[in-house]
Amino acid sequence: MREIVLDTETTGISWRDGHRIVEIGALELMHHLPTGKRLHLYINPERDIDDGAVGIHGLTNEFLTDMPLFAEIVDEFFSFIGDAPLVIHNATFDMGFINAELDK
Repeated sequence: MREIVLDTETTGISWRDGHRIVEIGALELMHHLPTGKRLHLYINPERDIDDGAVGIHGLTNEFLTDMPLFAEIVDEFFSFIGDAPLVIHNATFDMGFINAELDK
C-alpha cells in the first residue's frame, strides 16, 4: 500500500485571511516504510510572510522571491502524490491551505 506523508509551511495561520503556502514536503511510504522517494518544494507566496511564521519555519520573503508560484508546481505536486492516501499531522490546517491554493 502506497501512502504519502505530507507537511506544509505557510505565510501565516489562516488561509481564510489570504495566507499562502511557502513550502511543501512529501515522503512516499510503501507498506508504512519510507521508499526514499520524496518531494520538497519552495513556493513564492506572492505576499509577505508574518513575523511569527518566519519564527517557526525560518523562510523569508527575500528567500522565496525567486521561487516558483504554486500554479507552476501544482502538476509536479499532483504527479508525486497520485491517488495515494495522505498522512498529515494537522490535516485540517494543511488541506485548508492546499484547497485554497487550488481554488486560486
